[in-house]
Amino acid sequence: IGLGIGIGLGVLYLVVRPYIGPREWHGMEIQSNLPVTNFTLTGPGEEPVSLVDFRDKVVMLYFGYTFCPDVCPATMVELRDAMEILGDRSEDVQVIMITVDPERDTPEVLEQYLAHFDESFIGLTGTPDELIAVTAPMGIFFEKHEGSAASGYLIDHTATVAVLDKDGKLRLIYPFGITGEEIAADLKYLVRE
Repeated sequence: IGLGIGIGLGVLYLVVRPYIGPREWHGMEIQSNLPVTNFTLTGPGEEPVSLVDFRDKVVMLYFGYTFCPDVCPATMVELRDAMEILGDRSEDVQVIMITVDPERDTPEVLEQYLAHFDESFIGLTGTPDELIAVTAPMGIFFEKHEGSAASGYLIDHTATVAVLDKDGKLRLIYPFGITGEEIAADLKYLVRE
């Protein structure tokens, strides 16, 4: 009888496990009890967009810029791939790119840039002070430096993706180089919560 119960519990675990969460996340797990502090920045069409507008969705926040020669486009490709893998469940996820280059990244520039990856991705910008107020509490570093004559100035920046659950709590941090498949595997659990 004991063996039968053990096997039954094992089978139940295998059936239920996909709904309770993975044993290991692909990103660095953050256990936060409080939602990320709300902010409002300028989005598509120069309209204000607030973080709380996306409650009930999993939000992936990325801080970058459209003139970035390598890291930002590579990250956007992986986020696009994750959304494609999710299929219909991607409607429960919102990718938001917040610029660290407000001088060049207008709402229109961000919208055109992000449309190359996924029409649902949203770009946000603001004044330098507004951006510092959002980046500093999240530990995002960025610093302008001279590039080449062809590229103009460049910006060194933190290249992580922050994942907020449907309640706005920070749950995961992805380092640069994570794949769309790994992201999608985690998001499949988060969208069910």
